[in-house]
Amino acid sequence: MTNIRIVTDSTADIPLAVREALNIEMVPLKINFGEEQYLDTVTLQSEDFYRKLTSSAHFPTTSTPSPGEFLDVYSSLLNEPDTEVISIHLSSVLSGTYRTAELATTLLEGDQLGKVHVVDSCSASYGIGALVVAAAEAVQAGKSVDEVVALVQNMRANFYIYFLVDTLEFLQKGGRIGKASALLGSLLNIKPILSLDRAGEVSVVDKVRGNKKAIARILELLAADVSNKTIRSLHIAHANNLEGAEGLREAIVQRFAVEHVDYITLGPVIGAHAGPGTIAAFVSTV
Repeated sequence: MTNIRIVTDSTADIPLAVREALNIEMVPLKINFGEEQYLDTVTLQSEDFYRKLTSSAHFPTTSTPSPGEFLDVYSSLLNEPDTEVISIHLSSVLSGTYRTAELATTLLEGDQLGKVHVVDSCSASYGIGALVVAAAEAVQAGKSVDEVVALVQNMRANFYIYFLVDTLEFLQKGGRIGKASALLGSLLNIKPILSLDRAGEVSVVDKVRGNKKAIARILELLAADVSNKTIRSLHIAHANNLEGAEGLREAIVQRFAVEHVDYITLGPVIGAHAGPGTIAAFVSTV
């Protein structure tokens, strides 16, 4: 029987305890403050990152793992007898991580060639994490490689994500919006509601003035997405904003039938792009 191992990267924002329980391997991205470099969620945890964000003179930048780092993980796992790997990663239009993982598979040799299946999540944060966790649970249930990949693809097609950023500063510094738009939006208390399209590209769904109106608009968008379906899992993520996350959770569970709810902290790499105060809803109907 084939032994299947699941690999992801740190932007999946899966808590360590969950990764350990489900035997998930994680390859960290890197985050840089000037000359200081850290491994995402390994040598820099979320709490320390958000503290550093307010005190550092440097704006954080991020970088992908090297092909060699992926190769080391793949080779180590494939040394186990009769093993194949499913490697699920950050949207390929947002990062080079997926392409780097693919490149690493071409560097495998001998009978390890063709044993790693790299999957583009077309998502970010727990949009990846939910797929990875579902894949790992399917492996524990005895599913085959093809069945696990098909499950991930089906779940990806029935997944909805909405981010509500607290400040436009990080979107502007990351090149998502212009400086004038960021300044005007901040002055007018404009809250952009962001999502990820099916290709995994960040899109601005709407711009609303004020937090309450923004959450009300997210509820309208989710109502159109899920229709009368039950929400199987709802993960509320936040960037050092638990109070905001709790408000979003309460609004959603009051409006929809929800089977499972959990909280996730946005890790350093995702937090560096979304900014502190961000809250997000990750919704699966399968």
